[in-house]
Amino acid sequence: MFASFLIGLREGLEATLVVSILVAFLVKSDRRDKLPLVWAGVGLAVALSVGFGALLSFTAANLTFEQQELFEALTSIAATVFVTWMIFWMRGAARTIAGDLRAKLGRALNVGGVAVAVMAFLAVVREGLETSLLFYASAQGAAATALPLIGISLGVLTSIVIGWGIYASAVRINLTTFFTWTGLLLILVAGGILKYGVHDLQEAGILPGLNTLAFDISAVLDPGAWYSALLAGMFNITPAPSVLEMAAWALYVIPVLFLFLRPAAAPKAAEPVS
Repeated sequence: MFASFLIGLREGLEATLVVSILVAFLVKSDRRDKLPLVWAGVGLAVALSVGFGALLSFTAANLTFEQQELFEALTSIAATVFVTWMIFWMRGAARTIAGDLRAKLGRALNVGGVAVAVMAFLAVVREGLETSLLFYASAQGAAATALPLIGISLGVLTSIVIGWGIYASAVRINLTTFFTWTGLLLILVAGGILKYGVHDLQEAGILPGLNTLAFDISAVLDPGAWYSALLAGMFNITPAPSVLEMAAWALYVIPVLFLFLRPAAAPKAAEPVS
């Protein structure tokens, strides 16, 4: 549930910030007549994202066991790629996203009303599709299917409240700090999703070593305890993982954390003109 909440909060806040910037630009430019077009683009993006999530669930429900394991493995790997790209993209674009969106919306206004709706749609649909894919991947293996849905719904609602507060200048938060901490947590979540994907590939018979365990701490970490469910749901920490699962987790988490936490390179000084 917490992993789904974090995904909904992070992705939802990015989408909410995008919409807030677009709306604020139109209001300050005295172009309120174009607001319905923005909301139309946003609504279409949300509908497409929900439909994409339903398609993933429907596809998985109509496959054989081996096909379902392979499908879930591929979606887990794709979700890991998307969340990694999103984390690093947001790290570099957070400072310039407002100016870029205003410039694009200004050009769209010159083209026409349909361009405004398309621009709003494209700005939100990426976040929505990523949210659907990440939610589907993170919810695999959940003991109670309702909890991930509740978690992501609460995360999205929280992001909307925060986004509205920022738009109304009632809330001041350090977005750089926010995206740094949520980025760190999402790297661990993505590592767990990748680990789950490797497990699915092993169950589908594509990768070997399903019964070759890295360790077995079932005597210490009770699989039926609440804290075991919390660790498994958040970071996919299981008491008896395979060697290949742990190798994939380590090969992803360690270098990605290093690159994410590495200080940005200082800009090069301009060379003197001869």
